[in-house]
Amino acid sequence: MKIICSTLNAKYIHTNLAIRYLKAFAAPEFTIELAEYTIKDPAMNIVSDLIARKPDVIGFSCYIWNIEETLKVISMIKKINPAIAIVLGGPEVTYDTTEWMEKVPEANFIVIGEGEAAFKQLLMELNSGAPKLEKVPGLAYRHDGSVKINLQSGKLDLKEIPSPYRFPEDIPHLAKRVTYIETSRGCPFSCQFCLSSIEVGVRYFDREKIKEDIRHLMANGAKTIKFVDRTFNISRSYAMDMFRFLIDEHLPGTVFQFEITADIMRPEVIEFLNKEAPKGLFRFEIGVQSTNDYTNELVMRKQNFEKLKRTVTMVKEGSKIDQHLDLIAGLPEENYQSFRKTFNDVFEMRPEELQLGFLKMLRGTGLRIRADEHDYIFMDQAPYEILGNNVLPFEDIIRIKQVEDVLEKYWNSHRMDATIEYLIAQEFESPFDFFQEFGAYWDEKGWSRIGHQLEDLFKRLHSFLESRNTRNLDIVEGLMIFDYLSRHKYSPRKPWWEKRFDKKDRSALYKRILAEPSIAGQAFESLGLSEKEMYKHTILEPLAFDLNAYMSSGEIRTVPSALAVYYDPSGKGPLIGSFAQ
Repeated sequence: MKIICSTLNAKYIHTNLAIRYLKAFAAPEFTIELAEYTIKDPAMNIVSDLIARKPDVIGFSCYIWNIEETLKVISMIKKINPAIAIVLGGPEVTYDTTEWMEKVPEANFIVIGEGEAAFKQLLMELNSGAPKLEKVPGLAYRHDGSVKINLQSGKLDLKEIPSPYRFPEDIPHLAKRVTYIETSRGCPFSCQFCLSSIEVGVRYFDREKIKEDIRHLMANGAKTIKFVDRTFNISRSYAMDMFRFLIDEHLPGTVFQFEITADIMRPEVIEFLNKEAPKGLFRFEIGVQSTNDYTNELVMRKQNFEKLKRTVTMVKEGSKIDQHLDLIAGLPEENYQSFRKTFNDVFEMRPEELQLGFLKMLRGTGLRIRADEHDYIFMDQAPYEILGNNVLPFEDIIRIKQVEDVLEKYWNSHRMDATIEYLIAQEFESPFDFFQEFGAYWDEKGWSRIGHQLEDLFKRLHSFLESRNTRNLDIVEGLMIFDYLSRHKYSPRKPWWEKRFDKKDRSALYKRILAEPSIAGQAFESLGLSEKEMYKHTILEPLAFDLNAYMSSGEIRTVPSALAVYYDPSGKGPLIGSFAQ
C-alpha cells in the first residue's frame, strides 16, 4: 500500500511537523512518503506530482491558510483516480467535522484531533482488506449514506512518540528552512479565540530526547529552530533548564524562537538571560492581543499588563533578545478608540516587531460558538476573518488595516528608526495617529497595490509629510537622510533627496575634515584617510540640526551641520560622523 502524507505550507521556508509525526509513528509497519508544497504552487502541478507517485492513500494536513487550495487539489485527484483514499486531518477539519464530510464528498476520512495513533490504526484497517472502521478512534467516515464519527481515545503519552526530526531526506533542507520543534502539547489558559484553549492541561515530551533531537538538528545545519509550544515558559524550571542547555550547546548562527507568556516570567529568569544568553540567540513572541481589561475578561484571558511591561522592558534593556509582540483587532467590546489605546500602550514599549492581526473566528472556539452575543459577522471561508461586530463596524476595520500596511513597512522593517521615533514623539499626537494618518494617505495613493524599492519608501513618506505641512520638515529630512545612508553597506549611487552641498561647499568641508578629522568624531579620526580615500569613499550631506546632540540626548539644536558617512570598500558598512558647518 503506497501512502503519502502531504500539506500545502504558507511559504517554501516552512516545514510541516504534523506529517513528520505521522510518518515516524506509522513506522516500521508502514513506509510513508512526505510531499510538501506551498499555497502558491499551481494546483495542477501539485496534482501531477502526487498522481505520478501512484499512491493508494493520501493524507492532507489542513489549516486555515491552506484549506481552500487543499480542497481544489483533492477534487482534481478524485476525478483522475477515484480509488485513491483521501484522509484529512489537522485543526481546520477537527471541528464541525460532520459539515466537512457533507460538503467535501472527495474526502473519504477525517482524523479528528491528535492523529498519530488514529492514522496508523486507519492504515492497518485499510491494509487488512476488510476494514473495521468503527475500531478507529477519532475517525469520521461514511456508512450507508450517513456520516459516522467515532469517539476519540485518550491522549497519547508524548514520551513514547518517536522522533519526527531524524529523516535523512530532511537534512539537505535544514539550513534553508525554519525547523519547528515541539516540547509540549496543550495550554493552561482558556482564551476564547484560540484553539489551544480547548485542550485541557499541558503534557511534555521527554526532555532528554528533545535535547538529543536539537543536537542532531544543529549538527546537520538547522539555523532557525522555532518552538511551537503554546506557552514555553509555563514551567519555570523546565524553561530554565532548556534555556541553559541552548546557551551551553548552541552552534554559531543558530536562532531559537519561543512563544512566551510575558506576565508570568519572573525577573530572575530575565536577569539570567540578559547575563548569560549571547546576543541574537533567542527571539521571543509575545501575544498581548489587547490591554482592555473588560475585553480580556470577555475572552477569558488572564493578563497582568504591568507585569507584561516589566518583562518586555527588562528584556529590551538587556539588548540580547528581539521581541515580537502581537495585537488582535476585533476582540469583543474593543472599539476603534479602545484599540487605538491598546496599540499605543504596546507601542510605548518599542518592541522590535509589532504585528497587528485581525480576529479570525476559528472553528471550535468559544468566540465562534457565541458569535451572536457580539453581533459578529465574518467570512464564510477560511481564514474566517471578522467583517464587523457590535462596536467595530467594517469601516473601522478598514481604517485599522491601513495602519497594518505602513506599520509593517516602516516600523517592523527598521528601515528608518530615527525618523519614525522623532515623528511619533514630536510631530504626532501618538504612534497610532502617525500610522493611521500615513496609512490613509498610502491607501488613497494606491501604493498598497504596487511594489516598493527602498528609495520609494523614503520618497513616499516625504510626500506624505509635505502634504500635511509637517512642522520641522528640515529636521525630519535630515533624519531620513541619516537613516537612508545608514542602511547601505556601499555608497548609494542615486540619493532620493534634492538638497545637497554644491561642489564648492563640499570641497571646503572635505578640506576641513582632512585637516582636522576629529571634528567628525574619534572613529572618523582613527581611519586616517588620505585625500584620495576621503573623496572616493565619503559622502557629505547637509543637516539642519546637531545630529550628535540629538542621538545622545534627544535634544534638537538647530545649527547648520554636515553629515559625513564613510563606506569601507570591503562592504563592512558605514561609519557616520557629523559636525557643525
